[in-house]
Amino acid sequence: MTDALDLLKNLHRPRLLIRAARFGLVDYNRDRDLKRLMKSSSTPAPARAVDRLVEQEARLEEHRQAGDAGYSVARHVDVLIALMAEARLLPRTINRV
Repeated sequence: MTDALDLLKNLHRPRLLIRAARFGLVDYNRDRDLKRLMKSSSTPAPARAVDRLVEQEARLEEHRQAGDAGYSVARHVDVLIALMAEARLLPRTINRV
C-alpha cells in the first residue's frame, strides 16, 4: 500500500488527463464506478482497489504512449478518477523521527 502511495506521488501524466480526472471526482460514486471499473459484483477495500487501479492505469499509459488505436482516453480518465478517490480513503501514516 505504501508503495502505491509513493507511486501516486511520483505519477506524471499529461496535465489535461489530470485536470479531467479532478473535475470527475465530484461525481465519483464508489459503489457504481469501482464495481464497473473492476468488473466486480462487490466493492473492494480501498487498498486493494488502489493496487488494481495502479496496474490498470499503467497499462493504459503504455497504450497511450505507444499510440495504440485501442487506447481510450475516457477509460483512462475514469481509472484516474477512481485512483484519486480511492487514494483519499487510504489511512495516512505519520512518520515520526
